[in-house]
Amino acid sequence: MTDNTQTIDLTELPRTIADYLAAHRARDADTAISYFTSDAAVTDDGKTYHGTAGIHTWLDRSAREYTYTIELTGAEKIDDEHYTAINHLEGDFPGGVVDLHFRFTLHDGRIARLVIEA
Repeated sequence: MTDNTQTIDLTELPRTIADYLAAHRARDADTAISYFTSDAAVTDDGKTYHGTAGIHTWLDRSAREYTYTIELTGAEKIDDEHYTAINHLEGDFPGGVVDLHFRFTLHDGRIARLVIEA
């Protein structure tokens, strides 16, 4: 498979992803969950959360577990359904600083899959 990944301007991320990231930064789980499909999955820190209930629980926990700042620093487009948003986090979590890749898969304009990894 050919890698067609393109670096894009942050403003070129699909509205769904941009709005989700804004809600995530604001720690607004109710708004953030509205951007996912009902059967979506999120993988973070080696654990996968399924469906809106599981993802909502993950969003709530991650918002309360640590204090941190998150800044969108880069974006990539793989194709019309696959994007990566690079976020810089600083906070009181182990290590204190990390750049995370939020790898999105869209389906019908909503987030069907999100994998978060360093």
